[in-house]
Amino acid sequence: MARREETEQEAAAPPTRKPERPLGIGMVGYAFMGAAHSQGWRTVGHVFDLPMRPALAAICGRDRAAVTAAAERHGWAAAETDWRALIARDDVQLVDICTPGDSHAEIAIAALEAGKHVLCEKPLANTVAEAEAMTEAAERARARGQVAMVGFNYRKAPAIAYARKMISDGRLGSLRHVRATYLQDWLVDPESPLTWRLDRERAGSGALGDLGAHIVDLAQYLAGELLVGVSAMSETFVRDRPLLAGASAGLSGSADSEARGAVTVDDAALFTGRLASGALASFEATRMAAGRKNALRLELNGERGSLAFDLERLNELSFHDHTEPATTAGFRRILVTEPEHPYLEAWWPPGHALGYEHTFIHQARDLVRTIAEGADPVPSFADGLQVQRVLAAVEESAEKNSVLTPVHTP
Repeated sequence: MARREETEQEAAAPPTRKPERPLGIGMVGYAFMGAAHSQGWRTVGHVFDLPMRPALAAICGRDRAAVTAAAERHGWAAAETDWRALIARDDVQLVDICTPGDSHAEIAIAALEAGKHVLCEKPLANTVAEAEAMTEAAERARARGQVAMVGFNYRKAPAIAYARKMISDGRLGSLRHVRATYLQDWLVDPESPLTWRLDRERAGSGALGDLGAHIVDLAQYLAGELLVGVSAMSETFVRDRPLLAGASAGLSGSADSEARGAVTVDDAALFTGRLASGALASFEATRMAAGRKNALRLELNGERGSLAFDLERLNELSFHDHTEPATTAGFRRILVTEPEHPYLEAWWPPGHALGYEHTFIHQARDLVRTIAEGADPVPSFADGLQVQRVLAAVEESAEKNSVLTPVHTP
């Protein structure tokens, strides 16, 4: 009897899972984006069945005490103070770059040449030339089986991914308009301190690269076509700000009301564009919109309908089917929480909403599967280069647009 019970228990036991191959992650940078990416890597293997197991091997930053604390807080096995040492580690197969834009090209190219896979935060670089060099390095590495992905995390929101499917399935028909805004208010106060994000040498540009990169990428991703022309204006409303006392700009410290430094990037950018199909697009990116904390919104209008997404309602789409009778037609809410929706097969029952941090978990899932399958990454460095070219064209247009002198009539 005892042997029979033992056999029945063995039959009822779940099958033993085949151990996944480890994928050692090394991250450069540990602040806001470093914390978000850490959450993604730490969580993804507990939610999704993956062909490889992400292992948080090492995190890197210049401040030994700060990076050691970040390693302990976010679950990294080791801390480094030199990104070259991190790349050289045998337990690191993928380098995740979460640093300011001025270091993206150097770190990414070195990592690719060392045989590592790479994930790099957006915007891909500070200049088109840097982005081109990174893309060329990625193409050489791809021939060796390596993967290089750019971190446009909002693509990984289930509602955005489902919107892409609806549009590619023809639910809107031919596109006529794309409208995109990304509004924040953390720089409204002129006494907010000068950080690296306000330094052109470190950040490349201001609201344009920080926020505009996201909406340019999303507009092209959802439309399934590229921008072929832009016309732009930009403005820096506050020309100098307090320096941080007792710390380098961009790190911790209090503002010194006496010492001030120049703001060398835009506070806001406003531009129109034309897609390859002839559809018209408009974009607004600002960090000076009082009351708007992280307000990203897109709307696409086509011959058959319209579709809108609002980041403050992350799990929803607003859809109008213009083929329905006018007596019943109107915008309706689509709650994107069903297991049939992108990424949601592994999450909670329908109606249980996801949040911002889940986009980084989904990004990690896609990248691990891409590496294991030997597939092409999406979004790739080439996608990042395309966005960089649009940003450069916007800056060039904004510089050329003249200011009219008002004419006073009698």
